[in-house]
Amino acid sequence: MIYDPLELTTELIKCRSVTPRNDGAIELLSEKLENIGFKCEIIEFSEEGTEPIKNLWAQIGEKSPCISFAGHTDVVPVADEDSWTSPPFEGKNDGDIIIGRGAADMKGSISSFVSAVSSYLNECKKEFQGSIAFIITGDEEGVAINGTRKLLEWMESKGHKFDDCIVGEPTNPNKLGEMIKIGRRGSTNITIKCEGVEGHVAYPDLADNPIPKLVLLLNELIKDPLDSGNEYFDASNLELTSIDTGNLATNVIPSSISATLNIRYNDNFDKEKIEKEIHNRLDSLGLNNFELSFQHSGDSFITKPGEFVSNLEKIVEKHSGIKPVLSTTGGTSDARFIKDYGRVVEFGLVGKSMHKIDEYSNNNDIIKLRDIYLDVLRNYFS
Repeated sequence: MIYDPLELTTELIKCRSVTPRNDGAIELLSEKLENIGFKCEIIEFSEEGTEPIKNLWAQIGEKSPCISFAGHTDVVPVADEDSWTSPPFEGKNDGDIIIGRGAADMKGSISSFVSAVSSYLNECKKEFQGSIAFIITGDEEGVAINGTRKLLEWMESKGHKFDDCIVGEPTNPNKLGEMIKIGRRGSTNITIKCEGVEGHVAYPDLADNPIPKLVLLLNELIKDPLDSGNEYFDASNLELTSIDTGNLATNVIPSSISATLNIRYNDNFDKEKIEKEIHNRLDSLGLNNFELSFQHSGDSFITKPGEFVSNLEKIVEKHSGIKPVLSTTGGTSDARFIKDYGRVVEFGLVGKSMHKIDEYSNNNDIIKLRDIYLDVLRNYFS
């Protein structure tokens, strides 16, 4: 049985799987994979204060090496449904493109890999030296609490291991073949809160204005760059994202003020080093009466070019005619969890329409991505 990637893309889009809703998407994938010989398990994770989420682990073969594909069936909301040229969960194929929520991010690439696997298993008569696995979550676009992180922990507890992983994120900005992600920057949110004493602006001696203190603290953080980058990463950047006093009056000195910042850092730092850097900068001022808190969402990582990355690079260029850039740009993804368990890269469809009204993927790109993944499998087990 060989699956058509275009038909499967449309089938998956018809599942209205806006996080945390599943609407049959995980079950659909499980059924397709079981039909071609995979052992599948659907695991539901939950946590107090969050919606339960279904996840899928699937594997064929038991030997090493194991190549896995990771992805998510959940999608972002569609905004104004009436603004779409066709219903967002119809998966309309006009012969050139498929329109629908998830066409680019990332139901199209999931379909391409499933199709590639079905073609490879038919080609090799299911006789190959190794194993193939799927790591699929329904909680990537949301809070990501009951998704890939817990699925990986569950896999480890069951003894399910993999050597290499491709995450099907839409890595290409404009054309298929432009970019392979071989790493990601880490992300940390910082909140600074300064306390003062509220009072009338005409009587500053009876108040203690916290705003100048915060200005001094923020200036100390932003006046010098964190670093200048390295061979694989751009410079780390610190961005001020919010300042709030909660004060709507123009004649009142506020009692407190807070600021929020985000740091995207390269592999010159980890979460401990980034915290130390921030503390050192602020401690140099000798100020008190402020609170500092950190919220980390993932460390930086790099899968340095080796045989796996090099082979993928050559295969992508062969099918697309473009030599892909090996990149670490962009935001975070579930690769930040996967990197603790095996080598991981990201390569999928074109992302310029993702999360937008009339999200789409070109039919030729979906088919070409299937062919890229198929050659990856052939090469991996050769």
